[in-house]
Amino acid sequence: MFDVIARNFPYLMGGLWVTVKLSVFALAGGIFLGMLAGLARLSKNPWIYYPVTAYVNFLRNIPLILVIFWFYFIMPLLVGEAMDPFWAAVVSFIMFEATYFGEIFRAGYQTISKDLINASYSTGMTYFQTARHISIPIAMRRMLPSLITQSIVTFQDTSLAFVIGLPELVRRASIVDNLEVRSIELFGFAALVYFIVCFVGSRISRYYEELGRKANII
Repeated sequence: MFDVIARNFPYLMGGLWVTVKLSVFALAGGIFLGMLAGLARLSKNPWIYYPVTAYVNFLRNIPLILVIFWFYFIMPLLVGEAMDPFWAAVVSFIMFEATYFGEIFRAGYQTISKDLINASYSTGMTYFQTARHISIPIAMRRMLPSLITQSIVTFQDTSLAFVIGLPELVRRASIVDNLEVRSIELFGFAALVYFIVCFVGSRISRYYEELGRKANII
């Protein structure tokens, strides 16, 4: 029954590798940009706060698949050069996921005691120095479960890159299915891979949540 999986296992695992690479780039860029967006959303400078808030609210209220379409089909019209599907997906995911990570960071920053922040300012530290040495390290411990959960969502969302022809796991399963017509086995295998990765991630998130609660951190 599952001989189709065995025959095409290396090819399917190649798709998983593309999925993992896309996830790593998306998470690295999304978390970094989200960290900055979270700080900007707490800024009292209107030239920083309002543009970033508009960016966050706009992207959080449209489907990710539209963002992917924009960068893959519309951006080449503006720059005059076609985008590689992988990098189009990377940019799309970074821009989109940063809005969600940004809100996680913003909520985490707001849990920091104002007395602690004011104490850092009284020592001569700037806003960004305070963020780097105090706010971010403390908030990271509190935000870790939420960050892991959003990372799991990002990993699941990478399957949407299928629509621009990126040969990730779901796309490769579809290609094999077109040749062998074994939808149940192939897409069942893809679902199992996603389930295993996401289940492990959710257990890790739960572990850190319980650890933080016991340590009275979260």
